[in-house]
Amino acid sequence: MGGFSVSKRSEKQRVTVSIYGQQYTVVGQESPSHVREVAQTVDQKMREIRKRNPYLDTTRLAVLTAVNIVDDYIKVVKENEELKEKVKQQRTTGDE
Repeated sequence: MGGFSVSKRSEKQRVTVSIYGQQYTVVGQESPSHVREVAQTVDQKMREIRKRNPYLDTTRLAVLTAVNIVDDYIKVVKENEELKEKVKQQRTTGDE
């Protein structure tokens, strides 16, 4: 499983992105375009949640954003597992 870290060290590939008005240097092995897409998605989600909850401080907004994104992620992982199981069963039984 891949991952990112925020670091000031110059190891691996570094990409500077903006999330909710703050600059972050992201260090990892992913392509710069992928890192920018991830950052843009987080920024967009934070702004959507802020519109619905205008009185949240930035820390609570960030945590609520993380909870929403992880909720989406878990649903996608479960759906993927169910589809893999369905394909496996179809191959075993010959059903289409």
